Amino acid sequence: MKILVTGGAGYIGSHTCVELLDAGYDIVVIDNFSNSDMAAIDGVKQITGKDIPFYQADLRDMAALDQIFTDHRIDCIIHFAGKKAVGESVAMPVEYYDNNLNSTLNLCKAMEKYDVTKLIFSSSATVYRGDNPMPLTEDAALGPINPYGWSKFMCEQILQDAAAANGWSVVLLRYFNPVGAHTSGIIGENPRGIPNNLIPFIAQTACGTHRELNIFGDDYDTPDGTGVRDYIHVVDLALGHIKAMDYCNKNTGCAVFNLGTGKGVSVLEMVETFKRVNQVDVPYAIAPRRPGDSATSYADPAKAEQILGFRAAKSVEDMCRDSWGFNRR
Repeated sequence: MKILVTGGAGYIGSHTCVELLDAGYDIVVIDNFSNSDMAAIDGVKQITGKDIPFYQADLRDMAALDQIFTDHRIDCIIHFAGKKAVGESVAMPVEYYDNNLNSTLNLCKAMEKYDVTKLIFSSSATVYRGDNPMPLTEDAALGPINPYGWSKFMCEQILQDAAAANGWSVVLLRYFNPVGAHTSGIIGENPRGIPNNLIPFIAQTACGTHRELNIFGDDYDTPDGTGVRDYIHVVDLALGHIKAMDYCNKNTGCAVFNLGTGKGVSVLEMVETFKRVNQVDVPYAIAPRRPGDSATSYADPAKAEQILGFRAAKSVEDMCRDSWGFNRR
């Protein structure tokens, strides 16, 4: 099978490319490098020893998509490409809706035009309402609290409707909080500018890139006042896509799965674990809450385990160790 990986030079995309190639799939990658660069593609090649057809293009460019689908017989799409920072989406909602929705709509048009019937979508736990009881099951109430989450919610609806109309097999994977890096240290999370996500900010602070880590809020209704999240190792998350591919090949319709560990970890707990595992100091300061953040979010991963056979295996210590291995090189 040949898989088109959109956003394949990104953090989750590049790690999934490694696992796809190791599992024997052929891949084609498209990325516009808006928050990534060629180093990730080179890293995937180095890890796997395999070449990758790569297109630097934006999914909103239909001519670029036509070129890819003309050059290659695509069997399935894994759709990672999209803007993903919660705080930024609050400040730039129009850009988020334009990018995330129109890229998905163009992929649907290409699927119809070139008779591609399988797609796995990179969704997010931000589609859930903030007042749901924990842990979150796939049938928990939906209702995002920020434009990023709404863009994922809308893309989910587009794909559900398209799957029903066309007889496609679509899997919506709702990620919780991916962290860590490939154990080789060759690829990992390398955002531009000040990181929006916790672990890169911790690691860069430990390296001395930043004077201190900003912890956004210590007055949440949580055990230590800081936000609680379900952190999942990016390699575990990537392997979840292999399980989703197996499901896509055997089923039609639209299915939804949480990908998480089922365990909540606070920001301060993650900071202290990173310091202990890697024997480094991480100075931090408490900053005001960020718009669009919720207090607590963690998954019920039972459905993914029962139906996909997926279960996260790596620990919080693994996440911290591998992230530091990438950042200190």
